[in-house]
Amino acid sequence: MRAFRYSILVTIICLAAAYYWGQLGPMGGLAAVFLTIILGIMEVSLSFDNAVVNASVLKDMDAKWQQIFLTVGILIAVFGMRLVFPIVIVAVASGQGMFEVTQMALKQPDQYAHYLEQSHVGISAFGGMFLLLVFLYFMMDATKDLHWLGKIEERLSRLGKLDAVEVMIALVILFLMQSFFDLTSTEQLSLLAAGIGGIILYVAVSSLDSLFENEEDGDAAVNMAKRSGVAGFLYLEVLDASFSFDGVIGAFAITRDVVIIMLGLAIGAMFVRSLTVYLVNKGTLDQYVFLEHGAHWAIGALAAIMLASVQFHISEVITGLIGVAFIGMSVYSSIRYTRAHPEEHHRIGASD
Repeated sequence: MRAFRYSILVTIICLAAAYYWGQLGPMGGLAAVFLTIILGIMEVSLSFDNAVVNASVLKDMDAKWQQIFLTVGILIAVFGMRLVFPIVIVAVASGQGMFEVTQMALKQPDQYAHYLEQSHVGISAFGGMFLLLVFLYFMMDATKDLHWLGKIEERLSRLGKLDAVEVMIALVILFLMQSFFDLTSTEQLSLLAAGIGGIILYVAVSSLDSLFENEEDGDAAVNMAKRSGVAGFLYLEVLDASFSFDGVIGAFAITRDVVIIMLGLAIGAMFVRSLTVYLVNKGTLDQYVFLEHGAHWAIGALAAIMLASVQFHISEVITGLIGVAFIGMSVYSSIRYTRAHPEEHHRIGASD
């Protein structure tokens, strides 16, 4: 419970704020609290796989950067991505200033939601392409020798021997979407620009380590913690942003009140952070060897759903259930694998 104490505190504060906000309007306090809880649960269900991937990166970061991720990072996640960034998107889409858009969000939530939904193509293309590369780079890792889904993952891993094959696949998918999806010329341009932007950002963030490298191997080894800290922190923040796009847009299907949306998503974001810490502290990724695989398959499914949502409406319930299903199956497979190979489990535990 120690890992979740701040999440519980934030939940109490957010629910109290939701009740107070609901009392000020026609919604009512209890209804506002109920919607906030629903939004928090939705955010956790959509981002559980995010927590697993976060943990896989966070466990290799030093204590300083772990703390920065859990303090500064949560402020960026809650206020930056769940509140400020949607306002920036609407400001760009509508040509209005930040203050005017903030007033619109509070006083004209339907109009605010309309502008945000108009940006859906670009948001989905950007986030979808970034998450697709997260999935592809993990599955096409030629050095990976443990495969969850047998032949499928083995063949994907062999494909990873080709240089930049992941980027090539992402670009082909993006061009196919532009060719076959029924979009206006403006939407096609938005799709292409945002999709390429997501690809560029992934490549840039995943390549940050090289900025700290030195030609001398000794210096490179000394700087390892710093490299993994800077690059890891930025990677985790962009990954969280990609997940938050889907949650922010999906939240408007539940309520148009941006304050309630922010409070609910803040609760979810806090629990995702706490879950990440719990997974790291408990060494869960070592205990459940296929958990990271399941999380990346869930991310791949989310990427596909986000990209498909450019043309088709897909319920957030389906998105959440697919993620939970992959995580659940990977945990079950991990338990079976550990029972069948107890010597490997003991060896991992000893090395820790």
